[in-house]
Amino acid sequence: MDVPARDSSSEEVSISSFHSEYPPVDTWKDEETGDEGTRAETFREDPAQPTDAAELSLELDATNCVDNDDDLGEDGGRSGKKSYAETARMFKLRRNLDQLDCFHRQKEHNVLKAREELKVCRLHISELERQRARVEEEIEQQKEDDNSAAVFRLRAQHKRLCQELQQEEELESHVATTLREHELEMCQVEVEMGRFSLLRVEVQEEEQAYQALQAQRGEARLQKEYTSTQSLQLRTQCLKARQAATQKEEETDYQRTTELAQASRQKAALYLKETINRMHREEAENEQQNRGLRQKRMQAVLSLKANIACTQESLRAQQTRARAQAWRQEEEERQLRESLQTQGINSTKYMYQQKKLQEFHRKKEEFQEKQKSKRVEIVSKLLLEEELLERRKRHHALLFPPTQVSRGERMAGQERSPEKLHQSLDPQPAGTKEEERKRQDTVFSDSSSSSELSDQEESMDLEEEQGLTDSLAQPEFTGLWDQTRQVHQSTPNEDAKSLQSRAERRDMSLLPVGKQPVAGKRVIQGKEFKGSPFISKPEIILFKDFDVGQVYKKKVTLTNVSYTTNYCKFLGVTMDLMDFISISFEPPGPISAGMACDMQVIFQPMMNKDLKGEVQFVSAAGPFSVPIRCTIKKCDLSVDIDLIVFGTHVVGQTISRAITLTNKGALGTCFTLVSSPCPSLAQSQLQAQTHALSEASSASTELSQERSTSIAAASDSQESPASRESGELKSERKSQEPLLVSDSKQSGAQTPAVLETLGGVEAASGRRSLASEQQEGGPALKASTEEPSDSSSDITIGEVREGEVGPFESVKLEIVFTPTVPGEAKLDFHIKFSDPTCEPISIGVRGTAVCVPVWVAQPSIVLKICMFDRLYQDSIVVQSRASTALRLTFKVCPELRNHMEILPKTGYIQARSSFNAKLKFLPRRSLFEDAKTFFDSETGVLEVPLTVQVADQVRPVPFTVHAVITSSDLCFDRTEVDFGYCSIYESVKTSVRLTNLTLLPQDFGFLSIPQFVQVQPNDGFGTLLPLETLEVDLIFSAKKAGEYSFQLNCKSGINRDFPLSCRAVGVHPPLELSHSLVQFGATAVGDCSTAVLHVVNAHTSLNEFTHPVPRIGRDAVAPVGPRLFAFTPPENSEISLTPRTGKVLPGQRCLVQVTFRPRLCDQAIREEAVRLLCRSEELRLHELERVTKAEGNRKGGEQEGLCKREAPTAPQKGKKLPPPRPQAKQTLKEKISKVSISPKTDSPFRAPNPADIQSGSEEYAVGRASLLHSFPEHYSRYVIPCFVSDGEPPQSDPQAQPSCSSPLNTLYLELHCPAVRPPLVVASSNGQTTINYHQVAVGQKVVKKLTVQNISQEALELRSSVLDLSGPFSLLNALRRLGPGATHTLLLAFSPALGKRYRETVEIHSPNMTLEITLCGVGVDPLLTSSHQGGLMDFGYMLEKEKASQVFKLQNTSSLAVRFSVLLHSLSLGCKALSGADSFPALLSPGPEEQTHSTVGTQNYSGQSVFNVTPIEGTIAPGKSQDITVTFLPDHESLHYSDILKVELMNKSTVCVMVLKGAARSHIMYLCGGDPLAVPTDAVHPLPASGDSEHTVDCEKPPLPVLLTLRGVYREGAMSPAARELEVGCICSTQPMAKKNVEFSWEGLQTLQQRGFTVEPTRGTVDAGHRRTITVIWTPPCGLKPNEVVQVCAPLTLRGDETEVYSVTLLALASRASQDPSHTN
Repeated sequence: MDVPARDSSSEEVSISSFHSEYPPVDTWKDEETGDEGTRAETFREDPAQPTDAAELSLELDATNCVDNDDDLGEDGGRSGKKSYAETARMFKLRRNLDQLDCFHRQKEHNVLKAREELKVCRLHISELERQRARVEEEIEQQKEDDNSAAVFRLRAQHKRLCQELQQEEELESHVATTLREHELEMCQVEVEMGRFSLLRVEVQEEEQAYQALQAQRGEARLQKEYTSTQSLQLRTQCLKARQAATQKEEETDYQRTTELAQASRQKAALYLKETINRMHREEAENEQQNRGLRQKRMQAVLSLKANIACTQESLRAQQTRARAQAWRQEEEERQLRESLQTQGINSTKYMYQQKKLQEFHRKKEEFQEKQKSKRVEIVSKLLLEEELLERRKRHHALLFPPTQVSRGERMAGQERSPEKLHQSLDPQPAGTKEEERKRQDTVFSDSSSSSELSDQEESMDLEEEQGLTDSLAQPEFTGLWDQTRQVHQSTPNEDAKSLQSRAERRDMSLLPVGKQPVAGKRVIQGKEFKGSPFISKPEIILFKDFDVGQVYKKKVTLTNVSYTTNYCKFLGVTMDLMDFISISFEPPGPISAGMACDMQVIFQPMMNKDLKGEVQFVSAAGPFSVPIRCTIKKCDLSVDIDLIVFGTHVVGQTISRAITLTNKGALGTCFTLVSSPCPSLAQSQLQAQTHALSEASSASTELSQERSTSIAAASDSQESPASRESGELKSERKSQEPLLVSDSKQSGAQTPAVLETLGGVEAASGRRSLASEQQEGGPALKASTEEPSDSSSDITIGEVREGEVGPFESVKLEIVFTPTVPGEAKLDFHIKFSDPTCEPISIGVRGTAVCVPVWVAQPSIVLKICMFDRLYQDSIVVQSRASTALRLTFKVCPELRNHMEILPKTGYIQARSSFNAKLKFLPRRSLFEDAKTFFDSETGVLEVPLTVQVADQVRPVPFTVHAVITSSDLCFDRTEVDFGYCSIYESVKTSVRLTNLTLLPQDFGFLSIPQFVQVQPNDGFGTLLPLETLEVDLIFSAKKAGEYSFQLNCKSGINRDFPLSCRAVGVHPPLELSHSLVQFGATAVGDCSTAVLHVVNAHTSLNEFTHPVPRIGRDAVAPVGPRLFAFTPPENSEISLTPRTGKVLPGQRCLVQVTFRPRLCDQAIREEAVRLLCRSEELRLHELERVTKAEGNRKGGEQEGLCKREAPTAPQKGKKLPPPRPQAKQTLKEKISKVSISPKTDSPFRAPNPADIQSGSEEYAVGRASLLHSFPEHYSRYVIPCFVSDGEPPQSDPQAQPSCSSPLNTLYLELHCPAVRPPLVVASSNGQTTINYHQVAVGQKVVKKLTVQNISQEALELRSSVLDLSGPFSLLNALRRLGPGATHTLLLAFSPALGKRYRETVEIHSPNMTLEITLCGVGVDPLLTSSHQGGLMDFGYMLEKEKASQVFKLQNTSSLAVRFSVLLHSLSLGCKALSGADSFPALLSPGPEEQTHSTVGTQNYSGQSVFNVTPIEGTIAPGKSQDITVTFLPDHESLHYSDILKVELMNKSTVCVMVLKGAARSHIMYLCGGDPLAVPTDAVHPLPASGDSEHTVDCEKPPLPVLLTLRGVYREGAMSPAARELEVGCICSTQPMAKKNVEFSWEGLQTLQQRGFTVEPTRGTVDAGHRRTITVIWTPPCGLKPNEVVQVCAPLTLRGDETEVYSVTLLALASRASQDPSHTN
């Protein structure tokens, strides 16, 4: 046993060494062999095989080692079973031997290939040698003929042949060497195979043994399977027996179940009908309401449209009137201007002054009218407020006690108010108005002689005055005047600044020459100086607390703080201080930096009023000023505390507090301390605001008077920055007017400020209006005024109630708190002063009184919400402020002693400490009967008054306990739940409503639930909020057929049980589904998902004891037999089932395929298309509107620029242009309004009806693509019933739905179908996934493109399914990886091979989707006919280098366009070798048939084809025809031009084949007829001889030989004559010829006649384009023997443009008739 192992190992090593030495390299390609894939399959290697010799040797060594180990481990006692190592060794040896055989086949193939190559090479060499020998012979012959051109050509050809021969010999030697190498390698391989022959036999034996072992194992496995099948059949029989046992019980239950189901169905139908009727009524009502609402909206829109039209019409009319008025005014102005110019007056200036004057008068009149109307409104409102105030006083006299104001003042104020009101209505008398009008006219007349600059300045000052008057006249009667007061206070300062700037402008001429003020940045010695050039000490000149009539002096020091020498010049003081302030100041001249000068200010007051202003100076660095403030004596009153809190005190105590009233001013005043129950802080603030506002109004009035006097004085002054400042002041005040009005509108209390502005109503009227406002909407004030009157009696004022406080003095006032009743006391005091400038001071007093020293800290104990029969506890805290211990006793009313208890009942509380008692409350169900007076059964509110009795105290301490009592019940909406009939494969769900009847949230849970019941949500546990109702789902799943009756127990959080009774009937259907729930994966739109399930009929036995049997409850068992089923999916759904109906025999099952194919709804696509159309139209309108607005703005700008250009472009120097006229502005606005086009509300676009969108239109495709790109993920759930019945399906319609034997046996299939957005869509062909090629000709190839797009966010790896390799469809390009948003174009070709219909599907696979593309097309056989049926097309004789054409027609009789091509044999591959030298001469052809169908003849020397075809290819439409033109164009003389024309279709079928023939001559005469003598020389020599013409000139041409054979017939001893014909022709040419006809003549006719030959005619003439026939008749002479040849030669001369002589040889032969009957002629 060891020896063979060693041999095999050595053989394996040899194999490995051989493979390493000769690796399997395939040096031959498939293109060379011509085998398309066969050899590749033969020599294809197994990928698992080792291709490297080293690997193979290592593997063999390992195999050998394992084999040796196995041999050593065995003791020769093998039992016939092979080990794993032996089997592996056998397979490895087989693999190596197969590889060795593969090597041998490869080497053998290489040897055969090399031999074939060597053979071809040698044949080529021999052919080249023959050609070389023939060329050498021709060279010798041409040398003899002295044809040098031919010799040179032949030598070049000989050289080329020698080079090719040398190359072929080298190739032969190389191929021979390669062949020897391959043969050597093959011999080596064969030697190796011989060495391994024993190993091969051994492996074959092992393989046979292995196969036998496998066969034994297979038989054993079959036996085992047979045994298991027998046991399974026994178990099945037992199961059927158990099922038969329960059949009777199910049959009995079936009848009862049917009756109950019918009853419940009738009841449900009744309820359903009522519900549907109610829903219909509600829908009708809603529709009626919606219709009415739409009608109202339509009416509103129509009315709005009509109003807009009316408004537009009125606006157009107003614009027309305005334009007419403007035109009239311009005409009047033009006439006035012309009249003024004729009078010599400056018309421009006069017109400008008149317009200014008119505008001033108009504004003044408007202002006066406006003021009058506003004053009338204010008076009416004041009168109305007074009436309302009096009425409220009569109704609410107790809320407003009489104030301390004297009756005399009130009456005086009432008497003065009408006068002031009348003054406000007419503030300026008529005389004053006339004087002012005269003054203004004087100003305008005086200014006519001055410059235009002063006129403009004056007009601006007048406008300032008018603007100031407007600001003083405002605001209206609304507003709190907070911000208005500040604005009006700032008005004098602004006016002072304006006057100061005007004074500076007036006094600038006083500066030294060359010392103008520095403007802009002041840079001195490289440093920028900022600020005032001089500072004063003191900074503000203050005269405080002055007396009228006294003289006050102050010294002021001015210091130069600039960086250089400066000077100071006094200008003056402001207008307010001119009458009171005098300055003593001498200009010191130049002042160095840091030096100072003195100034004395003298103040002599003439009126008791606060003054402020400035002392104005000017310096080289600019103007500066020193402020002056003069204040009168005033009162400055304040208190140290404004709120007194006494704290908590026992009733009967007296507590006092003192407040200090301090006067920090220099003026004394009288005060009065009064009490008031209502708060007066807001009223006092309001009075202070109205007083300040009245002061500001008076100051503004004075300032306006001063400014009106200064306007005339400043009219002659020059323009300065003061005019611009005045303009800025005017614009600033005008801008502040709307702010004042808005602030006045936003404020609430308005009337007091208005009264103070008018100056005719006192502060009392303001208080009355405030009181009225408080009565209308001030709940806080009402609450404060409605406090008990006895609370104010506890708080009193001390001895000092009124008095006088001197300057810089203080007074103490005492407040006393003496509580008489328990509770909180509040009172407000007001300190009022006789000085009207002093505001009242409010002081609030608060205090609390308690009755006893013992009290309960929490007098109201709230236990919140309590349940019956639950214990609740709380603490009662009692506090004591007494100095001794007291005994307490807690008492509970008798009605609540069974429900409430306080522990301990009696206790002692220590001095100034607290005592805690425990309150226990346990409400019982009898609470309503026991305590009816304290408990409200409807609301559940319990309010119990309790007391604490203190020893030695008559009055107890009360406190109250509050609680809300509620029950702890949970309630079901029904007491019993009937699940009805439930299949064991399904679940029945019903809902019950669980209600929490308490006012507290309760936890609940269903405990001890049976296994066949589920409670949801949250598995039956949860929390119910107060009075909340929760819907609980009860799910019943029967485990077997039978009746179920059970009880569900719901337990609350306080351990209370609430039972619910349930019952159901379990049904076991005769059929079952392998899967009742199918959950599809996420399926993209356009893709499909498929699931497979089975309908199983497992009912094979009625034995109910062996297995469960079909039955309903406890009815009889269903009979055994075939069952019919029918699925009923919803119509037009995404679900399809195959098959939908079927029959299942007992013990069998039927496969059902469920397909989910999500798709887009057709209606949704149409609506989306309409939406996109509307959106695009809206965007287009918006863009059009934007462009129109831009165009309108551009045109408006052009119009405005045109108006500007029309104005004077070169005004005079120093003059300002007048403001634009209102008429010009109006005209410009009208022009702009004409240009601006408003967007059209009525667009011609109307949204199409979705039903009008065609399914194949572009809009439909765009809508579908939009829905695909924005497709939302949705989840669909379908429940499909499967009806079951007994018996056979009807014969008329096997697919009809069977009648259900019992609806209780119905099965249900639940499908969960998630649909997602497709990652891959078709982006071309409007999204169609079907490519229809329609009709395509057989053999034609049509390519169509299909573009797919990745619309997902991830890259997709695409791959396609394999198309039918023998089919017509093919995919031309490969698929690639698609990135997000990328597209890829597929090239799909259709090339039918037969005329029939084709249809195929290609699938484009991506990771999440499969896109199916349907390909369809029809193959049609092309039909094409030719007008030329084929055969010969002869062009005849013609001159060389001339052309002739012939036309034939191709007709398309098929139903599609046909593509054709015209081929010439001379231009096709391989025809060149057969033409020329390789073609056989016509003399050697056996018959005339082959002569007719000869190959390609003589060709042109130029290389171009003799015959030209146009067109060579094209397409003919159905029913159309195409003309084909064939042109004959020779370039040299030859009689043997020929070619073959073939018309082919695209499927390589031939329509017709034609032989093209023609002859060319260099002269116009030709001779045709006779027999061919030899091979034509022009076919042998393709190149022309350049020296032929010269040779013919030197020597005369030899006659041309013509052979004419005549055959006579010898019949019955007589000889019949023979006749032949020759034709002489003349070619018609367009070239100019000396002679245009041909003459012919015979010579030697006597010799011919002697031999029996007769020629007719012997001479003649042939015209151009004609032929003349010459007939030769041979009559055999007497005595001529049969088969004797008669030969004679006669010359025939042709004379045309040249003379040619033909040597006609007549050869005659007489033969027997039997020898050749075909040649009798």
